[in-house]
Amino acid sequence: MSSKINIKNKRASFEYEFLETFTAGIVLTGTEIKSIRAGKASIIEGYCFIKDGELFIKNMYIAEYEQGTYNNHNPKRDRKLLLNRHEIDKLEKKKKDVGLTIIPLKLFLSKNGFAKLDIALAKGKKLHDKREDLKAKDDKRAMDRAMKH
Repeated sequence: MSSKINIKNKRASFEYEFLETFTAGIVLTGTEIKSIRAGKASIIEGYCFIKDGELFIKNMYIAEYEQGTYNNHNPKRDRKLLLNRHEIDKLEKKKKDVGLTIIPLKLFLSKNGFAKLDIALAKGKKLHDKREDLKAKDDKRAMDRAMKH
């Protein structure tokens, strides 16, 4: 069973330079996984933090499930991410460096139907780095246009 759910954080590659990536499971309620399967989620405003040796994501938006009754979920609640101890310790150690953050890159469903989140240890880009990225993107677009004509 392959899934078409693939929610990306497009702004992340523009704002951050990725140092290391991980794939984490997410602890969800029943109505949350149903909303994700319907494609009603966003990770653009989300970021990860470590609390008491556990990894969480904050500000990840999952719309309330339409058929959910009184046991519907809070759309922006903190959700626990599942990584093994070695990976969490590694992230915790590296996060102590100034300027590093853990950001979500992509939300998808695994072949077993579990919700997974690709996260990255990232460093914020400076303004001149962003300008260089935009210039490279414009140059590539111009080259592609020239090739077609």
